[in-house]
Amino acid sequence: MRKKYYAVALFFIFSIVNAQNIPMKLITPSYLKKGDTIAIVAPAGILKNRKHVIDKAKELAESWGLKVMYGKNMFHQNNHFAGTDDERCQDFQNALDNPNIKAIWCARGGYGSVRILDKLDFSKFKRNPKWVIGYSDITAFHNHIHNLGIETLHAMMGTSMQDTPEKIAHTITTFKKALFGEKLEYSVSSSKKNRRGNVEGELVGGNIAILASMLGSKSQISTEGKILFIEEIGEYKYSIDRMLQSLKRANYFTKVKGVIVGGMTKVKKNSTPWGNSIEQLILEVLPKDIPVMFNFPAGHEPDNRALIFGRNVQLSIDTKKALVIFK
Repeated sequence: MRKKYYAVALFFIFSIVNAQNIPMKLITPSYLKKGDTIAIVAPAGILKNRKHVIDKAKELAESWGLKVMYGKNMFHQNNHFAGTDDERCQDFQNALDNPNIKAIWCARGGYGSVRILDKLDFSKFKRNPKWVIGYSDITAFHNHIHNLGIETLHAMMGTSMQDTPEKIAHTITTFKKALFGEKLEYSVSSSKKNRRGNVEGELVGGNIAILASMLGSKSQISTEGKILFIEEIGEYKYSIDRMLQSLKRANYFTKVKGVIVGGMTKVKKNSTPWGNSIEQLILEVLPKDIPVMFNFPAGHEPDNRALIFGRNVQLSIDTKKALVIFK
C-alpha cells in the first residue's frame, strides 16, 4: 500500500510541475572514486585498426585508479559499424544493467547510436544512474537520457587518445575533474562576434546534425529556459544553415536563454561562396536579445573541454572574456 501511495504522490507532483512548467533538477549520477569500474563500448562507428588507441584510453582510466571493462563486441565490424545493431546494443545494454559499472565511456562516435536507441531498456539505468560519456554522435544518448531526467557528460572519447598528450592536456584534465566531481569553470577570450549578457540555466545540446535528427521523436529535448551548446564538423555552410533552419522552424530557439557555440570544425567550401561567416549564419537564427558565446573549446578539436549536460551553468559574456561556471 505504501508503494501505491508513493506512486500516486509522484504522479501528482509531476502533473503540477508539468502544468506550471517548473523545471525539475536532473539526477546526478554518482561521481567516480578509485576502485570503481567503467565500461568502454562502441555504439556507433567501427574501430578498425584502433585497438591500440583504445588501450591507451584504458591505461589512462587505470592511472586514475579505475577498473576498465571492454564491451565484448567492441572490435567487431559490420560494414560502417562496430558490429551489428544487436551486438552494439548488447554491449550498451550490459553496461546499463550491470550495477558494478559506474560509467559508460563511448569509444568513438561516427554514426550509428540512433539505430540502437529504441532497442535499449533504460529501466535498470533509471533506478541506478551512471555517467554516459561522449560527444558527436553520442548526442543521441545525451538527448534521450536528458528526457529521462539524468545528467550526462559531453567529453572526450576513447579515440581522443590518438592525439598527443600535449594537445589534449585540457581535454583530459577537465574530463577527470567532471568524472570525479571536481569544480568546472571556464574562462575564454571574448570573440568580437559574441553577444554580451549574463544568464543562468540548464545546459543542453550537442552536435547540430544529431540535434536536428532528433526532431519529432521522443528523444527531442526542450530548450525552453535553457542554455544551448552546439558544435559541428565536416559540413558545408548551406548544410549547417539547413539544419539550423529546421531547428528554428521547430521553435528550438524561441525561448532559449543563451547559446554556447563550440568548434565548427573543417567547414567545407562550396563552389558558390556562401557570402557570410559561420558566426553570422548562426546569429541569424537566434533571438537577438540573448547572450551568445563563440569559440568555446569543445567539439571535434583536440582541445575538447568537458561539459555536464543537465547541470545549471552561469554564462557571463563581456567585451574581454566569457565565463562558463557549473553550479
